[in-house]
Amino acid sequence: MPVAEIAEEHKEVLWNYGGTSDELFDHGSQYIIGISSPASDYFRTLPRWIATEQPELRRISILYSAKGTFARQVRRGLIEASREIGHSVHSVPMNAAHADLHAALSILREIKPEAVVLAGGFQEEVAILQTRSRWPNTVRVIAAVAAGMPAFGSQLPQASGGIIGPSHWEPSASSSTILGPPTEWFMNNFQKQFGTTPDYIAAGSFAAGLIMSECVRRSGSLDSDQLRSTAARLECHTFYGCYRIDPHSGKQLGHRILLVQWQKGSMISLPA
Repeated sequence: MPVAEIAEEHKEVLWNYGGTSDELFDHGSQYIIGISSPASDYFRTLPRWIATEQPELRRISILYSAKGTFARQVRRGLIEASREIGHSVHSVPMNAAHADLHAALSILREIKPEAVVLAGGFQEEVAILQTRSRWPNTVRVIAAVAAGMPAFGSQLPQASGGIIGPSHWEPSASSSTILGPPTEWFMNNFQKQFGTTPDYIAAGSFAAGLIMSECVRRSGSLDSDQLRSTAARLECHTFYGCYRIDPHSGKQLGHRILLVQWQKGSMISLPA
């Protein structure tokens, strides 16, 4: 948010691939452009997946960080989607109730949820999941924001199995007609340059460069107002997915979050 304020003050476009809280786009900024899906979309498809795969489940608990705005927006999207399906959601702010992991366990045992969703800091979520063996046996589905990152599996080698996470991009996702290079090119060149496999954060940052370059090409200018105007009208696909923003707020509307699940130490994409 401070960077968005600086960009607005100096009338410079902020090509934002990393900050995903919906509230970034709620302050009337004219120069912020979202490349990634907003936080409220992170688990918006989870209730429908649960309804399809385990229709008997009804009770969801979300343990979310009350610090900042990101986790609250993840919670909002989950609640909105759950209402449409008919699931009930019990919300528990994490930094108040879960500074003590014993308190987290007590709350889970009291609520006896059938699905648990975590939306907090990476290490905070990992710490709670390390107590998974002591959770009530009513829990059938577990999802965590942290589970969308490759490092999650190495942090929880024994306890990651079956956990669902949100991902902005997976190599298996593809579009027929795209702007810029295909996934294979990106992955091969990233591996050569950095010696590691790219995650969705790397993919999003590269996609931001592709979108910016296309806006420069179409507008024939580096003027911020012309670039912002061009970005508002642009609709296309890159290897990262669809790009289409709300022309007024700059919030990303076209891109879609994927659900992944940890199985035998690896992430696999779940059906959309």
